[in-house]
Amino acid sequence: MAVLAPWITPFDPQLRVAGAYLPPSAEHWFGTDEIGRDLFSRVILGVRYTWLPGLAVIGFSLTLGSLLGLISGLMGDKVDLVIERIVDLFLVLPATLIALAVVASLGPGLVNTMIALAIFWWPWYARISRDEIRRLKARPHVEAARIAGVRGPRLLLRYLLPGVVPALVIGASLDVANIIMTLSLMSFLGLGLPAPAPELGAMTSRTLDSLTVHWWLPILPAAIIFLLCLLANLAGDGIRAALRGT
Repeated sequence: MAVLAPWITPFDPQLRVAGAYLPPSAEHWFGTDEIGRDLFSRVILGVRYTWLPGLAVIGFSLTLGSLLGLISGLMGDKVDLVIERIVDLFLVLPATLIALAVVASLGPGLVNTMIALAIFWWPWYARISRDEIRRLKARPHVEAARIAGVRGPRLLLRYLLPGVVPALVIGASLDVANIIMTLSLMSFLGLGLPAPAPELGAMTSRTLDSLTVHWWLPILPAAIIFLLCLLANLAGDGIRAALRGT
């Protein structure tokens, strides 16, 4: 839905297509908003503005964090100490609050929100990668490979990475829902794309005043956020079960 959103919306999300404040019906599944735009079409596009940026933040954070974790775990000594102190510094900071401050200073916008989140999300993956590398280095088969003369990239690619990747994938898959909620929160607070962009959090925030009269305007976008988080958690649990064979 996120990838194909511009082509599968039943109506143009930005144009008036019917009367204002029409309740959900067979023609307009989620009703219409205060202008007369089809809410279902706007929600479909809103999924794109929430899901794909979330995956982009996860992808960047996973790449940077796992790389630094691998370096820390492999090099050890002073390199490990420096990287770990940097990771600890980021982990003790209230990430969401600092990200809000960064976005507020850079200015509202989806790109700025993604930058702020990526800055503070990578340390979790660095910690996972580093701990897994250190655990695997002590395993008998890795010790045997090192005694046999396996070094460098071959040791990393053949004996270490296969054990690190599952933990990183599990952590990333379970983190998608957290990213979605954080992106929606920033959008709700007005730090995402400016109106009339159909971000789910912003759509919920802008229509809260009409909750008791036109309930579908804030409730249905919020319900989609809940559904996205639920699906992300279920997918994460499924990936974890598949990789661990449980």
